[in-house]
Amino acid sequence: MAQNATKDPEIASPATDSISCMAFSPKANYLVAGSWDSQLRCWEVTGNSNTNPPNVYSTARGQISHDAPILSTCWSGDGTKVFTGGCDNKIKCWLPANNQIVPIGQHAAPVKHVFWLEELQCVCSGSWDKTVKYWDGRSPTHTAEATFAERIYAMDCSFPVQVVGTADRNICIYDIRKPNVELRKFPSPLKLQTRCIALFADKTGFALGSIEGRVAIHHVEEKDNAKNFIFKCHRETVTPSGSSQQVTEIYAINSITFHNCGAFATAGSDGTYHFWDKDSKQRLKQGAKVSLPIPCGAFSNDGAYYAYASSYDWSKGHEGSNPSVPNQLFVHPIVESDMKGKLRTNNGRRR
Repeated sequence: MAQNATKDPEIASPATDSISCMAFSPKANYLVAGSWDSQLRCWEVTGNSNTNPPNVYSTARGQISHDAPILSTCWSGDGTKVFTGGCDNKIKCWLPANNQIVPIGQHAAPVKHVFWLEELQCVCSGSWDKTVKYWDGRSPTHTAEATFAERIYAMDCSFPVQVVGTADRNICIYDIRKPNVELRKFPSPLKLQTRCIALFADKTGFALGSIEGRVAIHHVEEKDNAKNFIFKCHRETVTPSGSSQQVTEIYAINSITFHNCGAFATAGSDGTYHFWDKDSKQRLKQGAKVSLPIPCGAFSNDGAYYAYASSYDWSKGHEGSNPSVPNQLFVHPIVESDMKGKLRTNNGRRR
């Protein structure tokens, strides 16, 4: 794998248009990434993170075309299937073993999120049609549905907890075992549009990111409200050309994902990623800046790698687009210093 200024190994030719989503298999270090070129690609990631520079390799293991851009992807619990949701409003299942696509279901608008629920043996999807639906794969008709007042912008599921962020800045919490029963609904603690949500490994709370360069740490139970807090990140102080005054540029938080040691990563429109410890309220690591925004990131199930994309996220509109800058996909090998002791002291696992 090649390296660039970040010193993180780079996967060759990851996409011809912006990468929108990625996920590692729960059974091995197989990484899938979906993109706006309507392709789902898969690589096997191997190597030794103890060498300097890190000895990491990627091997292409498959690719399948879709009918429209892919917005979300996830693996089945046994690592034999990959589910996708996208701009054709459909949920699909890719079988890498024989490179076949199986239809699962369809929404009335693009599908923003898909999750595999191992305990229920079903797929959960959230859409811009203002619904969350559940599919068992045996019928094109959903088995359960929850309706919302606005579009689903952010979502995370880890049995039995589901947290949904909608376009009207509301946060809704559900028990997946009762998908039609809303447990809590409240306005986002962040002032601007919700961009991403990630549940803690112990499911007692979640991290919430928005377009305003802030992250909220929030708890599911109201009795834990005293533990909630908000912090600023993904901001940059610059001096504009022709001015002597410094200004702070604020960037969107595009992705939040938890490592199995309890630390978490944020990735943003500023082209950087950061590792954080919510318990000590400190930053553990800041990654080097890449040439484009980071729209998504994912930790491997064994915690050995953090994969992240460098692709335009349209946060600055059409004028911010530069097609000559290539899309890139990097794999950062996790070392002890990245987590500052948490790898030794916390054995909690992400789903």
